[in-house]
Amino acid sequence: METVREKVESEDVKEGGGKESFVSITVEEMKSFYRYTHCCQLLYNDILRKEDGPLLAAQIGSELQKQFAILPGGRGINGHPVIFLPEFPAFGELPEEELQNVLRYLTRVPSVAASGEGFILIIDRRLDRWAAVRATLLRIAGSFPGNLHLVLVLRPTTLFQRTLSDFLFKFNRDEFKMKVVMLSTVTELHAYIDPGQLTTELGGTQEYCHDSWITHRTAIEAFALMVKTMAQTLQAFGTELAETELPNDAEATVDLLHKHTLQKDTMKEDLKVALSQGRRLLACINEPLQTDPDYNMTQDEMENLATVQRLLGQLDETQTAFDDFWERHRTKLEQCLQLRHFEKHFREVRPQLDVMFERLSGFSEVSISPAHAEHVLRELSSHEEKACELMDLALSLASEGDSLIENSHYAEDSIRPKCGELRGVCEEIGSTLRGKKGLLLRARELHHALEKASQWCEDGILLLANQPVDRCQSQDGAEAALQELERYLDTAALHTISDRGAICCQYEAVLNPQLRDHVDKVFQKQSSVQEMFEKRRVSLKKLAAKQTRPVQPVAPRPEVKSPLSSPNPERKERRYSADSALCKKDESPVHNGGTRHASLSEEEENLAVLRRHVMNELLETERAYVEELLCVLEGYAAEMDNPAMAHLIPSTLQSKKDILFGNMPEIYQFHKRTFLKDLEAYTDCPELVGRCFLERMKDLQIYEAYCQNKPRSESLWRQCSDCAFFQECQKKLEHKLGLDSYLLKPVQRITKYQLLLKELLKYSKGCDGADDLQEALSSILGILKAVNDSMHLIAITGYEGNLSDLGRLMMQGSFSVWTEHKKGHAKVKDLARFKPMQRHLFLHEKALLFCKKREENGEGYEKAPSYSFKHSLSMSAVGITENAKGDNKKFEIWCNSREEVFIVQAPTAEIKTAWVNEIRKVLTQQLKACRDATQQKSSDSPNPTSNNSSISLSPFRSSAQKNQRKQDEKKVEPNPTSEANSCPSPKHKGWNKPSLSVDASEENDGFSSGEDPMTSDIEDEVVKKLAPGKYSVVADCEKAGPQELSVKSGDMVQLIREGEDGQWFVKNLRSGKEGWVAAANLLSLISESKSSQSLSSSDGSVSGNLSTSSSCSETYTSFSDIKP
Repeated sequence: METVREKVESEDVKEGGGKESFVSITVEEMKSFYRYTHCCQLLYNDILRKEDGPLLAAQIGSELQKQFAILPGGRGINGHPVIFLPEFPAFGELPEEELQNVLRYLTRVPSVAASGEGFILIIDRRLDRWAAVRATLLRIAGSFPGNLHLVLVLRPTTLFQRTLSDFLFKFNRDEFKMKVVMLSTVTELHAYIDPGQLTTELGGTQEYCHDSWITHRTAIEAFALMVKTMAQTLQAFGTELAETELPNDAEATVDLLHKHTLQKDTMKEDLKVALSQGRRLLACINEPLQTDPDYNMTQDEMENLATVQRLLGQLDETQTAFDDFWERHRTKLEQCLQLRHFEKHFREVRPQLDVMFERLSGFSEVSISPAHAEHVLRELSSHEEKACELMDLALSLASEGDSLIENSHYAEDSIRPKCGELRGVCEEIGSTLRGKKGLLLRARELHHALEKASQWCEDGILLLANQPVDRCQSQDGAEAALQELERYLDTAALHTISDRGAICCQYEAVLNPQLRDHVDKVFQKQSSVQEMFEKRRVSLKKLAAKQTRPVQPVAPRPEVKSPLSSPNPERKERRYSADSALCKKDESPVHNGGTRHASLSEEEENLAVLRRHVMNELLETERAYVEELLCVLEGYAAEMDNPAMAHLIPSTLQSKKDILFGNMPEIYQFHKRTFLKDLEAYTDCPELVGRCFLERMKDLQIYEAYCQNKPRSESLWRQCSDCAFFQECQKKLEHKLGLDSYLLKPVQRITKYQLLLKELLKYSKGCDGADDLQEALSSILGILKAVNDSMHLIAITGYEGNLSDLGRLMMQGSFSVWTEHKKGHAKVKDLARFKPMQRHLFLHEKALLFCKKREENGEGYEKAPSYSFKHSLSMSAVGITENAKGDNKKFEIWCNSREEVFIVQAPTAEIKTAWVNEIRKVLTQQLKACRDATQQKSSDSPNPTSNNSSISLSPFRSSAQKNQRKQDEKKVEPNPTSEANSCPSPKHKGWNKPSLSVDASEENDGFSSGEDPMTSDIEDEVVKKLAPGKYSVVADCEKAGPQELSVKSGDMVQLIREGEDGQWFVKNLRSGKEGWVAAANLLSLISESKSSQSLSSSDGSVSGNLSTSSSCSETYTSFSDIKP
């Protein structure tokens, strides 16, 4: 399409500033504009034919109303327009201006052609005098504005005046300077003008109404003026539209389009009004014809009709041209708006594509571990999702540009390159993304292969370590072990890496120095393991190839009846450990000295290799951890004090470095200066590193403060994570991960230690430092528990006191709680039984808190729950009932002689047992503290009491006396100890344990004491009385784990040995089964057999029997009422 290029200024949509661009204007648009303006000009010129604007009838209406000159519309024989001056006595008195205005107006009414022929002026002075006639002729001769063809004068009719006029006219003819004809009658007038062109007063037949003529002329001129104004306005609006410069932004384009649309609507409305008025005027002119079809219009009427029709036609043509021009202009503005939107979206998307391409280009395609590879792949996947969304947006924008081009957009030359640019960048991003993902997948594949090979080596080492030496001494055992090795070696092809060169060639693109070192280590490890297997194969082949010969019988190792008689307790524990292969070798009944010694050395060497491997991981990760802390402190924390970076720090972050980083500087100094050096000292003896942890266990508690501050740090980070300061610091450090990932490092590190200690302990069974490792592991787990508990503790709200005054937090957890009040209303009590409250309990040394857990909305640490304080119980006024309501997950906590009872249901029976044991310990410690205080006061008293006398410091003394009287009445032996231990109540199953004497019939399962509580200690009795021997079971006990033992009431059991964590290895003599039973439960399950050792204390102290209540539950109470 042929176009004309109009140069306009527009901003450059690319970076770098503005530039010149061109807007194409088609030839059709130009033709439309010229056609439209031409119509407007013709319309205007048709109304104004002369330079000096015409007078309007409305302007000289009063002069026309005097009717001293009229234009009836008649024509002479040759078409000369006729102006008639009727009788007007005061004509001589008319002001010259009035006469000139009327004559000038009347001469401009006929068409230009008719006016050019010249006017015929008829002057009627039949009733006047010659002097007036002469004056009129002289005045007309001097002031007639048009071309005067002929003057016809009807002279006076009186004899004197007619004679005088005939005489004097001959002498004054030349004075008038125009052709004047004196007529005596109207009949003579008909010789010059046809009677049909004359009004009735001149003897003609033409009907003429002066008022109607003035009305028509006024309406026609008003319509012409309206059309003139319309033409001017349309032309000006068209010029404005044509000269409009297209805006450079979408908002301005919308405003301009709206403005022009309003103007267009106004123009259309004015055109509509003009057309309507013109049609009404045309109907008014045609009205005589509608009334009388034979009516003959005058020439002036026909000219008026033609004028109105012509104006209406020109208005219609102008309206059509205007509509066409406006449509093209509107299309241009809409295309401009589309272009501005396209450019705006392009400016938004293009930098994002550059950022995404730069980010993906700098994305690391290598990884250092399988976990890291998975992490990087997940991170890349998240970037991939964002990149795909961005590319979809960019390609959609390019498709939108193509659509604009297809619709003949005027800026095709500007849109097409941008569409190509968007598609090109999207292709680059997609290619980069596919390349990075492919490399990462290959890296992950390599990591999995290396991990698979490494795991095969570790499993092989464990296989070698777990082969029992005693079985390998026989030919069959050696052959079986050899076949086991052969089967395992057959799996090497599926799990190991055979060709190092092929691996390096295949994964060359992802092999960084660190990964290459890892490959070397795995190959070295494979070689070492294969060498170990080869040595073992050689040894086993020798054993399997030996000739069978008689073996000298060797007396078996004498059975140890009691583990307490073993001179080496550590050796005893190792002998019964299921995880130590070396312990199995110690129990071998075959003593082939050389082979056995070689096998033991080989096994120990294998375990030593594993220990060194774990120790190396501990040291390497510790060094990396120290470096990461230093990087954060120097790259972020120090920069917050840098004046050059101050302008980048938001107000919400200023002066909050301690909140954001917590005590990280203290953690860094401890690890850098102390802990790392201590760990490095144990490089050659990793089995002893537990001592290092034990020595620094108090220092490691600094993590508790860091974890407690973590929610505040997390909240502050979320408020400021997008600020320019963090982005600039991350850019300087070239970190792929944000600061929040590094702030999590201390939390991850303290949890990592327990995993490494477990691994070391796994490979160090039977070593010198195994106990230290076990203790270190327990201590680390204790720190983690304390950290976890403290995180919950700081979330308590509504407690008015100081939580630190309650002592150490022992346990915390969520439970369902029912309450019963002895003095409460019955309905309240019944309702509470069926609708439990969900409460979070915090057990302190001095109090038990009941709180309501409230989940918070948010993310991360902001979603951590809070706890609203509801109730507290002082541990000095608390009692417990271990089993309640026949549910093994429920127990009771009560106070004030069971006036207030809390029935607590744990999620599991194990949790319930743990809580009951912990509360029991707290109450026992209170008993011990109370006893020590009383003994101290007794030693200071001047009247000491006898050891055999009962000292009752309890308000339950009367109950004790009642119990004694009941025993006397039943004639029971006075020794309560033997009665408690040898004669358990046959009516109830439950705990039967040395404790305070209780009468179940007194005070609703509460305590009453018949002995001096200061002369007995439950914990001491447990330690003293548990010893190997045979015992009868007085209560049922179900096993809680696969290695534990179940017993029934009436079974006979034998305590064999004491194991770890306070457990005893027990054999059920009735079923023959063996298993573990917690030492804390043994005294409640067993009573002394006649043939076993005594469970009673032999030091003369008085012990009692704790009988059960009707609900078969064990009840403990505090000793707050005991006063020294």
